[in-house]
Amino acid sequence: MSQSKTVDDQQERINVLKRAFAYNIFYKQGVTTGTARINDYYLAVAYTLRDKMQHLFINSVEALLEKESKIVCYLSAEFLMGPHLHNNLVNLGLYDDFAQAAEESGLNLKEIIDHEEEPGLGNGGLGRLAACYLDSLASLQIPAIGYGIRYEHGMFDQEIVSGWQKELSDTWLQPGNPWEIKKPDLACNVGFGGYAETYIGEKGNLRHRWIPARLITGVPYDTPVPGYKVNNVNLLRLWSAEAHSSFDFDDFNTGDYYGAVEDKIKAETITKVLYPNDEQFAGKQLRLEQQYFFVSCSLQNMIQTHLFMYKSLDNFHEGFAAQLNDTHPSIAVAELMRLLVDIHFYEWDQAWDITRQTLCYTNHTLLPEAMEKWQIELFTDLLPRHMEIIFEINRRFLDEVRLKFPGDHARVNRMSIITETNPKYIRMANLACIGSKAINGVAAMHTDLLRKHTLADWNSMYPGKIRNITNGVTPRRWIAVSNPRLTNLISEAIGDKWITDLRELKKLVPLAEDSSFQDAWQGVKEQNKQDFADIIKQQQGIAVDHKAMFDVQVKRIHEYKRQHLNVLHIVTLYNRIKANPNIDMPPRLFVFGGKAAPSYFMAKRIIKLITSVARVINSDPDLKDMLKIFFIPNYNVKIGHSVYPMTDLSEQISLAGKEASGTGNMKFSMNGALTIGTLDGANVEIREEVGAENFFLFGLTVEEVMQRQAEGYTPRDYYRQNKELGQAIDLIASGHFSHGDKELFRPIIDSLLYDDQYMLLADYQAYVDCQEKVSAAYKDKNDWTRMSILNSARMGKFSSDRSIADYAKKIWDVKPFPVQLKWKSLPENGLLFSPRHRP
Repeated sequence: MSQSKTVDDQQERINVLKRAFAYNIFYKQGVTTGTARINDYYLAVAYTLRDKMQHLFINSVEALLEKESKIVCYLSAEFLMGPHLHNNLVNLGLYDDFAQAAEESGLNLKEIIDHEEEPGLGNGGLGRLAACYLDSLASLQIPAIGYGIRYEHGMFDQEIVSGWQKELSDTWLQPGNPWEIKKPDLACNVGFGGYAETYIGEKGNLRHRWIPARLITGVPYDTPVPGYKVNNVNLLRLWSAEAHSSFDFDDFNTGDYYGAVEDKIKAETITKVLYPNDEQFAGKQLRLEQQYFFVSCSLQNMIQTHLFMYKSLDNFHEGFAAQLNDTHPSIAVAELMRLLVDIHFYEWDQAWDITRQTLCYTNHTLLPEAMEKWQIELFTDLLPRHMEIIFEINRRFLDEVRLKFPGDHARVNRMSIITETNPKYIRMANLACIGSKAINGVAAMHTDLLRKHTLADWNSMYPGKIRNITNGVTPRRWIAVSNPRLTNLISEAIGDKWITDLRELKKLVPLAEDSSFQDAWQGVKEQNKQDFADIIKQQQGIAVDHKAMFDVQVKRIHEYKRQHLNVLHIVTLYNRIKANPNIDMPPRLFVFGGKAAPSYFMAKRIIKLITSVARVINSDPDLKDMLKIFFIPNYNVKIGHSVYPMTDLSEQISLAGKEASGTGNMKFSMNGALTIGTLDGANVEIREEVGAENFFLFGLTVEEVMQRQAEGYTPRDYYRQNKELGQAIDLIASGHFSHGDKELFRPIIDSLLYDDQYMLLADYQAYVDCQEKVSAAYKDKNDWTRMSILNSARMGKFSSDRSIADYAKKIWDVKPFPVQLKWKSLPENGLLFSPRHRP
């Protein structure tokens, strides 16, 4: 092909995009270029890209219908997808074309990308992991559907007012969501309340049915999820709740205007907000309603799809592998049994066999309080038939336990789905363990602790059922999209195969000693740091030297993540500098970010502590810019695009044995940050991969934590015996950082001195000593850069592509299903489906 022909083809592609932009501005947005605003341009560009994805998606559906393949269904209460536009452009290989078309249309693609509102459909690691896995499923060409909830208001927007977190409504849908397509023809009805009854079936056998008191309609909204430079496009299907009957004319005509729409309001409440405050009974009920609603809709949809392709549900487990992302969707065990037994008239044993071969359960926590439980009275009122089914599952299962472990009554009580407490609760993790074919942990250490402690009974009951799948993150979003400078540098050095095979980064190892490559690597990091320094200057007026060490801890605010241990170190440095202004240490910018649950008193007070210490330190002239602190308001995926690339030091300092895995630790290391951390979660494996000499380790081990607790841990002993620790705590308690108010941080101080559940005081000195090693290492720029390069180069294990490949082989038994394009645009006959497939 001649060069002129190639140029002509490229220009024709650009012209097609420009015409599409103009068409969508005029016909979809109803404005002209003279009246259009930035949101109009964003929507026009997004609709253009979505149209490009649609023919790939239709091809994917057609291919599945013609040649059946097992489909992975990922059920998750959260999908923290992040902004779609930039990621989809990169995955489809269209970024450069769209940038040129935008420029020739008088638009700036970067400004349009920056404008996009982020869907707040998740709280943190759980939802972000689900999003990474959808990306990898599509990129590995494995057919998949992500099932979740279309929250009208996602995770709250966080403002910091006078140092306190203030929660604001997240109105992510208000500017318009161009990526989703509503599918009302696939709506499902979901029941609540009422009663269950028995009756005699057609064959004279005893049958059960549920007569719900109210029905809610679940309407799906579909968002395409493209793989990286493949023809496969998978699906994110989110359910929105609507009233089964949205308007009562009789009530309206009698003047009861609220009553006329009461059912509509109650129904829509179910998908109104992500994670309602469940301190009150109404909040608990709403959370259970949310979980059952999306699980029932999803399973009904899976059954509907299967029966479209097959005559019966006998082979349902061969058509689908359903992964339960933590305990939120674990009601799926009882609901799938109800659908099979009550609706499709399967006998119990066959239904149970299908259920246990279909469902798989991921455990994400070692914290007992995070193991979800529901009070029996609440559960029975909402889901009476499911309560009967759970009792029957439990009866049969406990008989198996008694047979295998005769006389072990304590084990029977521990493994029972129903607690023996007053009041009684349903243990949803136990239900998930019983009803799934496989249980997996999310890091080697986490899985080991599950087998030995948290789920030890299950490991004894079903040896081999608990497997490890270490978490991973997608290199597409977390390097290619968020760190284009580093992407270009790496690709120029070793090619771009690493984007789909992260193990290719090992080719960087020899370059870690190359001075010219080190200079280029430092240059990328310094440019990224300068970009972030500009953001800080713009938002808070704080001037930051980009050559300072950028020390970052961004994650959900929780006591076990120990943000306040970080603060104790900062106060210690503050005391040292005040005592010796000529102290030899590199300047540091400490960056925090994360949200506290609205009802989590201590976490919100930790935010206030961080911002209060920041206020004093940032304005103290004695420090001579040696220390600065910046708390990022409303931390989210979009902000993460700027944070991970600029970080020098990643703080992963949870108490050993508390973090299941973590994924932020992986994103930081991929982008060349060095880690200071404990032997917790995936830190253990990261340290093994990057090398102990390239990881700053401190703190008690899991065994040492258990031993200290068994011996009787007394935190005040550490306070009395450690002078610097005592000075740091006393300065906070004195009101120095709270305008003289000695009561403001008393709850934190008292918690540390008299309880210290997460053993900050025990780990304090090791942490401070390790931070001195960090400072010493940072002074040697070339050696620090060498370690930075090696961190990135040895992160191949932590791609979500590897995680999904492990799930596919060890748990789901699925294989890639490459899609061949049947057409590149609308078929000539205008039909996307043959008559056989037309709904």
